[in-house]
Amino acid sequence: MTRTIISSATKEIIIGFEAPFCVIGERINPTGRKLLAEEMAHGDYSRVQSDAVAQIDAGATMLDVNAGIPLADEPKILADSIKLIQSFTDIPLSIDSSIVEALEAGLSVYQGKPLVNSVTGEEERLEVVLPLVKKYGAAVVAISNDETGISEDPNERYKVAKKIVERAADYGIKREDVIVDPLIMPVGAINLAGRSALDLITRLRTELQVNTTCGASNISFGLPNRHGMNAAFLSMAAGAGMTSAIMNPLHPEEMTAILGADVMNGVDPECRKWIKKFREPIIPGAEGRQRRATRRRPGS
Repeated sequence: MTRTIISSATKEIIIGFEAPFCVIGERINPTGRKLLAEEMAHGDYSRVQSDAVAQIDAGATMLDVNAGIPLADEPKILADSIKLIQSFTDIPLSIDSSIVEALEAGLSVYQGKPLVNSVTGEEERLEVVLPLVKKYGAAVVAISNDETGISEDPNERYKVAKKIVERAADYGIKREDVIVDPLIMPVGAINLAGRSALDLITRLRTELQVNTTCGASNISFGLPNRHGMNAAFLSMAAGAGMTSAIMNPLHPEEMTAILGADVMNGVDPECRKWIKKFREPIIPGAEGRQRRATRRRPGS
């Protein structure tokens, strides 16, 4: 089965159909976070560190690192952030940028095998990103859109994914090093977006035989109780074959859904992670009192 290996200098993780679901923490991203953007632009990475630690403590498998700040020196900020995070944790990273110079700056300082986020099916993008991925021995997220934009037709998105996998092979990048993002549409705007996404995820697994990821919160955009909707989608997507998601691990509903999906998919042996997370703590002396209460006959 397809196994994508991502690593830091000392830690290796596997994204795959027979592996636990990979949670890619999304919080280190200044988009929509004015304070974080201002701090990063001025060389203050204290919030980057605290966000990284919080996500790791919450159960993230790896972290996505983005430094997309308008008019700032994104290559330097991204490289500095990566070096900082790798100085205090061994968790593998996803290097996230739409700017090729920033991707190369991050790749040049990264220790291990990172995930590059991302490449699309646009010819110009394929020709500049895929050589970088090959040069640094990375894996890459392949987003299923091209020059024509994002199609609502899942068959078209499948064709774009297939094209990227084939073009990656032309550069010597193995199929297992391409993780497809099928582009999850908001179900509140497109009623069948959820069903289409699940069908496409299954097809990507069985026909194209690639691992998949997504921006999980896209499914609930514009709806109330977004965390509940995200949780429902994540558990069903994992059942359909999705193997990772870019998401916020600080939300317990979503993380519970993933832990439950791991149990149902048979990748949490003996339910160990589930039990460790949710087993009620044993109060000293309570076990003995429970045994005595059990032995006591009714009315005695």
